Amino acid sequence: MPPRFLLLALCALPALRLAAQQSPTPSDTSTAQALPSATVVGYGQRLPLRRTAAGVGVIDQAIIQRFNESSPAAAVNTLPGVRLEERATGSYRLSVRGSTLRSPFGVRNVKLYYFDIPFTEANGTTPLNILDPAQLGRLEVLKGPAGSVYGAGTGGVVRLENRRPAPGQAQAQVGYSVGSFGLRRFTASAETSKQNGDYWRAQYAHQQLDGYRQQSALRRDVFAVDGQLSASNKQTFLVHALYTDLYYQLPGGLTRAQFEADPRQARPGTAAAPGTVAQQGSYASQTGLLGFTHEYRFSEHWRTTATVYGRTTRVATPYLIDWQRDAGLGGGGRATLNYRGRLAGRVLRAQAGGEFQASFTDSRSYLNVRGNPTTLRYDDEITTRTGFAFVQADYELPAGFLLTAGASYNRLRYNIARVSSAATNPNGYVVTQNFRPEILPRVALLKEITPALSAYASVSTGYSPPSEAELRPSDGSINLDLQAERGTSYEVGGRGELLGGRLTFDVALFDFALRNTIVSRTDAQGFQLYANSGNTRQRGAEIAASGYLWRPVPAGADAGAAAQPTTANGLRLWASYAYNHFRFGSYESATGQSFGGNRLTGTAPHTLSTGLDFNLAGFYLSPTLSHQASIPLNDANTDYAAAYWVLGSRAGWRRTLGKLALEVYGGVENATDRRYSLGNDLNAFGGRYFQPAPGRNYYTGAQVGWRWW
Repeated sequence: MPPRFLLLALCALPALRLAAQQSPTPSDTSTAQALPSATVVGYGQRLPLRRTAAGVGVIDQAIIQRFNESSPAAAVNTLPGVRLEERATGSYRLSVRGSTLRSPFGVRNVKLYYFDIPFTEANGTTPLNILDPAQLGRLEVLKGPAGSVYGAGTGGVVRLENRRPAPGQAQAQVGYSVGSFGLRRFTASAETSKQNGDYWRAQYAHQQLDGYRQQSALRRDVFAVDGQLSASNKQTFLVHALYTDLYYQLPGGLTRAQFEADPRQARPGTAAAPGTVAQQGSYASQTGLLGFTHEYRFSEHWRTTATVYGRTTRVATPYLIDWQRDAGLGGGGRATLNYRGRLAGRVLRAQAGGEFQASFTDSRSYLNVRGNPTTLRYDDEITTRTGFAFVQADYELPAGFLLTAGASYNRLRYNIARVSSAATNPNGYVVTQNFRPEILPRVALLKEITPALSAYASVSTGYSPPSEAELRPSDGSINLDLQAERGTSYEVGGRGELLGGRLTFDVALFDFALRNTIVSRTDAQGFQLYANSGNTRQRGAEIAASGYLWRPVPAGADAGAAAQPTTANGLRLWASYAYNHFRFGSYESATGQSFGGNRLTGTAPHTLSTGLDFNLAGFYLSPTLSHQASIPLNDANTDYAAAYWVLGSRAGWRRTLGKLALEVYGGVENATDRRYSLGNDLNAFGGRYFQPAPGRNYYTGAQVGWRWW
């Protein structure tokens, strides 16, 4: 680890100790129950957040409900170092510590899990847009390489869970909301649970939108079922089913002149090259996912968890030149063996396991003529197999130290059969790309300074092979020269509570060196192409803090009781800030131009999100202010997107009347009508970088719930 990071951590410990206040130590948990937001599921040990030696961010249902639930972007962007962008309505791009560089669209280089189900497909892509924000109850982000437990990826890991009912209740709920630009949402759910944590929950969500821009309408229907059943005091079964029917239009990128003249227009065209309206640019998919998890507790020391799943997907995407139709099947599983006991009188937690995924995709590309598939361009059959095995151990050392060490062994293989050329090239229409095995270690050390305060240091490695979409871009080429990225991250941080629990904070400093960095560019026909660019150096700092400015004291209590969670009433201030010093290292483009030392494309040096949460007698008000500094739009750093501030707020009233629960709410987004681009197209041909975000818009809605026990 770099000496400057160790010195910084050691110098910080005495100051933090002086400021810290004592608080009770939460106990570890190890069963498949609903978890509080302060418990980290990632890395497999279900430890309290303050005892996790890693950069971690957690969003719960309360944070998601601070914002308009038509999009998860505003809630996710409250986490420092994490950016969720919406290039088109429903088209998300997720970045963790600068991983946007190789993601012109979609989610890449960040691995997602849906409960314990691998949600990222075997081919490296993640359809985050098939989830509805209202179904989510918890989102946990592990920042930086997490390959020691989760395999390939250098950006991080995101674990998603749907909402769970409170133990011992049964209820049904319906909600409806409307908003600007033709927004209409309907949600309905029914759930039942027992005191032991067993539950069933079914939810349906429908959303449609005319769109802020021309050619930006959306329609999405999501149906999800989740359940947990304890067969005995040793066995727990979980089932998760999801089906999504999704359609949204693609307005395309604008030049700066077009963006400034009319941000609501779609990408214009000419007679020779029609634009996105004439070509009916859009994305449509139908996706089904079914997964089962079984947990068996042999004793107080040993337990196993095994997950199997299957997925089917159909996708149709007409764009400027190509009309792509994909049909895919995938599946796999994950299994872990966990041990918790003692070694030399001290607690030892260990786990070992593996994960395997396989998929088959029939992908056909046609020439797009005004939204209709015509001439077949190519027909590919892609088979992907990937998997890894891992081990990890946590050992409680003297003086409040916790040592974590782990490693994984990773494999990936693509098999691409271009069946459309089999007749003319019978001996060479099958291409196999087998990436060499990788071993990814991680070591971390945590110091528990007080029961309310901890500091940590870690070294982790990761590798990220090209996704199938990068290896086989839409121009029809197969890029076998594309190599996997490999990186090492050094990190120190601290988190805890001060002032008797009235103030919480989380601070992290990191230094990440990435080799064989993959970058993207767009050619004149709108195709996304990829290449290795040398290396990058990504250094940064992330800070999150929150505290109560005012909290009423219950009648008869002393002044110190104001710090205790006896009431939800009060005024809380929170903020999160990220500083990113991200630079290209040795990088020479295909034309011989050197970009070494340039700022990393698509990442802002400063991001800030801050807000107030006011609650009193069922009324609430949640204003939020966010900022993003200017962003370089190309590797040469000759074009930038302007910095911006965005203000929004949600207000409402909640009340429980016997078995009836009511909520009425309304809100405004982009209250100052700021013109900005969210989700820029990087290295876009002809300077078509800009994907304008909606102007000032409003929404309002109501929810009604009925609890029958």
